[in-house]
Amino acid sequence: MEITNVMEYQAIAKQKLPKMAYDYYASGAEDEWTLQENREAFSRILFRPRILIDVSKIDITTTVLGFKISMPIMVAPTAFQKMAHPEGENATARAASAAGTIMTLSSWATSSVEEVASNGPGIRFFQLYVYKDRKVVEQLVRRAERAGFKAIALTVDTPRLGRREADIKNRFVLPPHLTLKNFEGLDLGKMDQAADSGLASYVAGQIDRTLSWKDVKWLQSITTMPILVKGVITAEDSRMAVENGAAGIIVSNHGARQLDYVPATISALEEVVTAARGQIPVFLDGGVRRGTDVFKALALGAAGVFVGRPVVFSLAAEGEAGVRNVLRMMREEFELTMALSGCTCLADITRRHIITEADKLAVMPSRL
Repeated sequence: MEITNVMEYQAIAKQKLPKMAYDYYASGAEDEWTLQENREAFSRILFRPRILIDVSKIDITTTVLGFKISMPIMVAPTAFQKMAHPEGENATARAASAAGTIMTLSSWATSSVEEVASNGPGIRFFQLYVYKDRKVVEQLVRRAERAGFKAIALTVDTPRLGRREADIKNRFVLPPHLTLKNFEGLDLGKMDQAADSGLASYVAGQIDRTLSWKDVKWLQSITTMPILVKGVITAEDSRMAVENGAAGIIVSNHGARQLDYVPATISALEEVVTAARGQIPVFLDGGVRRGTDVFKALALGAAGVFVGRPVVFSLAAEGEAGVRNVLRMMREEFELTMALSGCTCLADITRRHIITEADKLAVMPSRL
């Protein structure tokens, strides 16, 4: 069967992967309300396309932190990619590079920063979890910088791991042949079997719950790489990120895997963008599955989007070719959405190209 959209890879991944692995990638926190909402919120945003505009040439290139990329669609950090496919993060790195876009490598990758960097040219960011042992963090940041990574995506929504019930039921643990490659030499590469989720226990033992804005300042003092704050979903924290010198914000609810009943990222995006006042770029991840989703995010002020689960599911299904295909389909759908909306470059996409639920409520009184 020919694959015609990004969502179709999920069913294939479910067939191919062991239950523990699939459930780890697919699940969200607790009731999984936000998991569903991350998708459904996109479907409540409608288009206001403009017609009779010459759309024979469409340019979707953009720059992110000064780096020119082919499209505003990038690869989000996802952990344990060799659990999906033997080539893991290396396959993803090659696919992102071939697509001319940015890959973000997870701290909890099953391939090291050096290994991923050896996959040839490409702009790569590094997602960082802050460990209790700051020497470990410092070492990791230095290694990423040395390996040519261009930015840090600092995850700020995980002082503790969210309650993912599938992982608890499955007693999730990293398969024995895999390790957290970036921590291998530090005796932090192995995850022990636990009475609940092995990952939850690992996080409880290693990740720093005291993390605060002063640590963002500390991070800036140890690296020249720009820092993106990943996990902002309110205007208040958007302002704080700007005030604390973040280079950008990623509006993210961690793929709905942390606190359930937070809004979908696409619903939180506009307040974060408004509060940032154009001082720093705002990106989005969570629930992006279609080119139409990308357009909606950009119309609401995002500078670009990151895609997570589709990368892992396509990797499980077809390796590097699968990830390439996901990036290609999303690119083509996005270009088509632009053409049909009457936009020839990203700057043409405006807030007037969409209508949200809030907009509908706002215009009601005048129609009474």
